[in-house]
Amino acid sequence: MTNSVQVCTSCVMDSTDPAISFDAAGVCNYCRDAAPALERVRLSTEESDRRLQALADTIRANAKDRPYDAVVGMSGGVDSSYVALLAKQMGLRVLAVHFDNGWNAEVATANIHAVVEACGFDLETYVIDWPEFRDLQRAFIKAGVVDIEMLTDHAIMAAMFDLAKRHNIRYVLSGTNVATEHGMPRAWVWNKQDLTNIEAIHKRFGERKLKSFPRMGLIPSILRRYLGLGFEFVEILDLVNFRKTEAMATLSEKTGWRYYGGKHYESVFTKFYQAHILPHKFGIDKRKVHLSALVRNGEMTREEAVAELAKPLYEADELRRDKAYVLKKLGFSDAEFEALMAEPPVAHDAYPSDVKIRNALKSLARLLGR
Repeated sequence: MTNSVQVCTSCVMDSTDPAISFDAAGVCNYCRDAAPALERVRLSTEESDRRLQALADTIRANAKDRPYDAVVGMSGGVDSSYVALLAKQMGLRVLAVHFDNGWNAEVATANIHAVVEACGFDLETYVIDWPEFRDLQRAFIKAGVVDIEMLTDHAIMAAMFDLAKRHNIRYVLSGTNVATEHGMPRAWVWNKQDLTNIEAIHKRFGERKLKSFPRMGLIPSILRRYLGLGFEFVEILDLVNFRKTEAMATLSEKTGWRYYGGKHYESVFTKFYQAHILPHKFGIDKRKVHLSALVRNGEMTREEAVAELAKPLYEADELRRDKAYVLKKLGFSDAEFEALMAEPPVAHDAYPSDVKIRNALKSLARLLGR
């Protein structure tokens, strides 16, 4: 028997994803699914301008008696930064919100301030309670689950909606998009809003009480995110023929924004997680997803993606430096961390989860939303 890996003939996704499938031509299910999805967001310049103008008019009309038209979460990355720039071009009054979880790379902080200053927006920074968040991240690493980053993603969403409610803002502009984010294997992530899972893992492995960690329970998340009760969640990048390379060039020219070297590498922990923990413990290289999306979006060739994958995830000196920093900040010895990395992965649903009832409610919410 062999354990050969099959690679898509169209992108660079491969059978390290246990759920991937290939047609007779060797094209993966993600490429097949992406084709109609991308077609829906590939708009003519005229149609894109028309939709953006209609959206801006709707938002301004709704917010004429409110202090802000919309809220935008800012990480310093390309997606959220470009959303902010689009909002400025649409003439919107925006409250920019940054969630500081203690892991910002210097370039990310500089990018946030550069974009906010160029756009003339107000900025509110939500600073996480570091001892609590550190305890949560330690708990997730001890639990052996794959999606450690769901902690940050959950807290960002909860904090952004809470701030929107506090400032009476109806519209939440998101950097989520089809063009550069399509095709993430379900086995590589977990539902970011699964508060039951977060609390269960922390109860099992955490060492301190959670008092201020931003949380959004099952019912509020369904009502807000999928039924839009009280809020409108707008994925604005799907209206502009979004291309990452062009967005980066525009941001650099108009704001002085700088690239940070990889998808979500604006966070020191995210870089270490994606470039070391995932491949080392779980056999996952997320570059395959990100590069494949760029291939499908026409931003690079498959050959260029293959060449990029051939490069090391980390240079040796850089890995030693980042590992020492992350382990010290989280309070793990090298031996303790390596022992945890050597343990077999554990499925998220080995711990209590609300995933089944959440999926049922999401389906119902989408039906009602129609």
